[in-house]
Amino acid sequence: MLLPSFRLEVVGGPDRGTTYTSSGERTVVGTHRSAHLVLTDPTVSRFHCELGAGEHGVRIRDMQSRNGTLVEGVELVDAYLRRPTTLKLGDTRLLVAPEGGAVRVPLAPGDRFGPLRGASGAMRSVFALLERAAQSDATVLIEGETGTGKDLAASAIHAASARRDGPFVVVDCGAMPRELLESELFGHVRGAFTGAHADRAGAFEAAHGGTLFLDEIGELALDLQPVLLRALESRQVKRVGATRTTAVDVRVIAATNRSLAAEVNAKRFRSDLYYRLAVLVVQMPPVRERPEDLPLLVDAVLESLGAADAPAAARLREPRALERLAAHTWPGNVRELRNHLERALAFGDAAAPAPASAPDGGAEVDISQPYRLARRRWLARFERRYLERLLAAHGDNVTAAARAAGGDRVHLHRLLSRAGLR
Repeated sequence: MLLPSFRLEVVGGPDRGTTYTSSGERTVVGTHRSAHLVLTDPTVSRFHCELGAGEHGVRIRDMQSRNGTLVEGVELVDAYLRRPTTLKLGDTRLLVAPEGGAVRVPLAPGDRFGPLRGASGAMRSVFALLERAAQSDATVLIEGETGTGKDLAASAIHAASARRDGPFVVVDCGAMPRELLESELFGHVRGAFTGAHADRAGAFEAAHGGTLFLDEIGELALDLQPVLLRALESRQVKRVGATRTTAVDVRVIAATNRSLAAEVNAKRFRSDLYYRLAVLVVQMPPVRERPEDLPLLVDAVLESLGAADAPAAARLREPRALERLAAHTWPGNVRELRNHLERALAFGDAAAPAPASAPDGGAEVDISQPYRLARRRWLARFERRYLERLLAAHGDNVTAAARAAGGDRVHLHRLLSRAGLR
């Protein structure tokens, strides 16, 4: 796949005269040593913004930088630049312009990698990266929205690697308190804390000779991050309460639905740990950015449900049904699609979910009601609709749903009770 290349030139600020020509799908600008264009301007964040060329121009995304990414005084979050444009990053002015050449992005020849499916350029590019990852022992960081298949990508790397006969151990870093997580990762010795009645090996030791998958790594407590960093660098672990270390032969894959670079900027994630994890970064694209893959995804989900030949499945494959699916944004991605198809098979309704922006199905506001009453009823409808969709996207897992919504489980339970969903 060929993507148009672009050139970056610092035209103002401490690094004036510095240039960089894009060489891949994404270009990160910042002061961190792992950025593609490394600046010295102290007003620029460690990971300030990310640029990538596409059919609509150069896409630029601010990475929750400290001073923002601006064009003519307007702050950008996610936008396309269709002509030469000067960006303002802190005290730095950066010219972004087409370079006239092209960047070749490797694509896998097939439309699948392990359980993952996709014929789009975006997914075949991911498959090529996953194939590279499987051929080495390099640490991999998989980023992507909830439901994009990060866990499937991790298990597929392991299954295609030389470690396939070794264990594949999964630790969800967001599913347990900090104290339990330390023991889960590194193990403990008898008497290390209340309830530690016997020695116990942690996930690193359990994964010896295989792969350790650290899911939701962005949730890892700050005080545990240097402990994990030492384990990654030394390949040795010390059980909680122990005095000696144990050598481990482990390949580590981490995943997160956050932008770890943005977490570094916000000082919620250590930059040195990010640098150690992001040896090979894989970005899982959301479903809305690859609608051409929907027929394959529908077939794969129906097959996994054992319903590929069911009479109801034929309706879900009809062109009109697929068009309706393509018109939906799928905030829960493949997980939400799976839940939708399960309901469609059970109830015979192939229509895609209504957009989240239309909580009452798109009905007009009733202006015959007093404002406060109309507003309260509208918000109640929105809240119920949002919660229904949130739970569906996370398989009714309240903990995962709360994390994705940016809240805590107790508060989400209260909202569900108020909406009559629990």
